[in-house]
Amino acid sequence: MKNKIIYKITVALVVLFTINSCDEYLEITPEGKQNTENYFNVPQDYHDALVGVYDLLNTTALNNMLGEIASDNTLCGGENPTDVLEWQQIDDMIHTPDNGALRSIWQWMYAGISRANYIVEFQDKTQFQGKEQVLAENLFLRSYYYFELVKFFGDVPLYTDGRISIADTQTIEKTPKAEVYSKIEADLNASINKLPWQQNQKGRATRGAALALLGKIYLYQKKYDEAADAFNKVIASGQYQLVSDFTTVFLNNNENSVEAVFEVQYSGTQEGASFECFQCLEGNFAVGFMGPRFKGGNYAPYASGFSFNIPVQELVDAYETGDTRKDATIFDIDAFVAIKTDVTYNRGSEHTGFFNKKYIPYADDNVIPDQNINRSNNYRAIRYADVLLMAAEANLQATVQKNNPQGLLDQVRDRAFGDANHRVNATLENVLNERRLELAGEGHRFFDQVRTGKTSSIPGFTTSKNEVFPIPRIEIELAGNRWDQNNGY
Repeated sequence: MKNKIIYKITVALVVLFTINSCDEYLEITPEGKQNTENYFNVPQDYHDALVGVYDLLNTTALNNMLGEIASDNTLCGGENPTDVLEWQQIDDMIHTPDNGALRSIWQWMYAGISRANYIVEFQDKTQFQGKEQVLAENLFLRSYYYFELVKFFGDVPLYTDGRISIADTQTIEKTPKAEVYSKIEADLNASINKLPWQQNQKGRATRGAALALLGKIYLYQKKYDEAADAFNKVIASGQYQLVSDFTTVFLNNNENSVEAVFEVQYSGTQEGASFECFQCLEGNFAVGFMGPRFKGGNYAPYASGFSFNIPVQELVDAYETGDTRKDATIFDIDAFVAIKTDVTYNRGSEHTGFFNKKYIPYADDNVIPDQNINRSNNYRAIRYADVLLMAAEANLQATVQKNNPQGLLDQVRDRAFGDANHRVNATLENVLNERRLELAGEGHRFFDQVRTGKTSSIPGFTTSKNEVFPIPRIEIELAGNRWDQNNGY
């Protein structure tokens, strides 16, 4: 049994973190006996509330899948061209401010922020041993949610002092993303030394996770010296290493490995799964959406899915002969059926014959009736390989190198090929290409393309528009039409 934190809200927390309606997701309404007057009086209240903040990490499965669909790595897929239309629109770069998927991301990330702010509001109410670490984990999570918002939307409202009320939305303006980044930096820097390198429960924020997230935020702002410094602290800590065999990194029996800097925990055992309430799940709903549409035969060890997020041929061809990452990243269904001749499957829309093997559904990772949306595959949010490549990129552009970019890149490629015979020079172009090959299927590609200006290969991408997504129209209306829409929308 894995000793990991399962992001489940207890009965007491349900009343504390009630989302009243679709239009009032920001407002936390205490009900019954558990209210602000008699809560946060004992240490367990803080710990329970923190689990509530972790809980919203489950919803980032959508963020990660769209980070691939919006890029040049994959096509949307599905059963037909209108299957989950809001995802299809993002794939084709024709999404509008009325896109429901984008509003879900906006709502869910702010729900996580609002839960974190609830702890911030009452952080001084009770003193207890270990409180500093609780508050540090809370600030890490709030920073994580804000980073997701900035990646998707650019300038966003910044709420930091307490619970977010509906009245607040009528007065708070959008904050320039530079100021949001500044606040995230301050929060992470305040948290780092209060977090341990190792946690007793897998899935909790650590010092390495906070440093890696800080370095990534610096990298997104082109603060290369600061990024190189943060990444070097992660590397120099000796807490992480690459798993020797890349083909095992994403197996369900290899979760929270030595390569995991931060990993979102999922469980396929929680009842109450619903297509109408993805935020209610404890499982990774994206995994079921990405599986092949198996029809019959013995297709063990895999389970059937809905054929979304389909890798394109160009990505498959980008892998060199001998690169072990190809077969561990790309599931070739024709090759699979050639071996298992009794297996049949239905072709979905935009069929290429390829699927995301990193997050493919397995037959044994779910125990509830509806296996399609409640899978237990953890999301590897920050891997050590990602840190090495970000560090190589930052050091190549820093005024003072904190580490040798060639050595950092070599570690990743040596693992991929199993030897040192396939090394390439550590140029910026080669490092960015390595990020695509190493991290394909993990939700980073679109944002890497945007931050580096490499968007010309994204079908339908319009420069000076599609670098960010539109703020949901209804959120602007709920804010009294005071927020400007993002350019081009």
